[in-house]
Amino acid sequence: MKTSNINFRSNSPTVDQVGVVERANRFRTRSIKKSAKMQGLKMVLNMIDLTTLEGMDTAGKVKQLCYKARHLHDAVDGLPTVAAVCVYPNFVGLAKEEVGDSGIKVASVATAFPSGNSSLAIKLDDVKMAVEQGADEIDMVISRGRFHSGDYGYVHDEIAAVKEACTGARLKVILETGELGTLDKVRLASDIAILGGADFIKTSTGKIKPAATMPVTLVMLEAIRDHYFKTGKMVGMKPAGGISKAKLALHYLVMVKETLGMQWLTNQWFRFGASSLANDVLMQIVKQQTGAYQSADYFSID
Repeated sequence: MKTSNINFRSNSPTVDQVGVVERANRFRTRSIKKSAKMQGLKMVLNMIDLTTLEGMDTAGKVKQLCYKARHLHDAVDGLPTVAAVCVYPNFVGLAKEEVGDSGIKVASVATAFPSGNSSLAIKLDDVKMAVEQGADEIDMVISRGRFHSGDYGYVHDEIAAVKEACTGARLKVILETGELGTLDKVRLASDIAILGGADFIKTSTGKIKPAATMPVTLVMLEAIRDHYFKTGKMVGMKPAGGISKAKLALHYLVMVKETLGMQWLTNQWFRFGASSLANDVLMQIVKQQTGAYQSADYFSID
């Protein structure tokens, strides 16, 4: 569907930047009791997408990642698995074999990740390849140059075309918020992605800084909330990059709960794109159980 006649900018509200920053900071002040903390830490683990997206990725690296996804720390009973592993399209088939019947999803980046600079035809082939290999989820990056040029209709239509090519796989749309400059543009990009058919909106590729921040994530959560109030349709959220500590991840869960409600507090609707977060969460869980911190060397790196 062509959307060149839609005025996306006028349909997207402006953001009170000072108010957003103040509210985001308040989520860091919430006190979490010990029993709720353990529940929250396990919830965070179950929301993580373990990721390897490097040029030097090998089959061995992907197997190692999938093994960790299934065996986060066998010394501790009752741990959940992570939500998904995320790999390039050429490793999707291998990842599907390695995660087996664990329930862990296989996500794949596509659409000329991370730059997004390619033709639509090539991007759609990229998506179809990943889906044919068995990807459960596709992480696409918007055409950032088109967005910055104000060609919002193109960005929307491209997302819609990619969504159609997913043929059942869930679509996460990456906005690369660190390049957007203002919270108004974060809100605008969020609205466009949601209208284009995103199942999730995601902050970052993890390739540039800044990546996820609480104010940016709050603006995206509010876009999801407003869409839900208008349509009744839930959309997921994935902050990615810059979240490496369990304490910060718990603050994000508080923000999700108070902005969207308890129904979003599952990995069906909220994810962390932060592989390094898993080890810190595991350290905190062991600390809660034993009263002592283990060395970081006690946990696998990948």
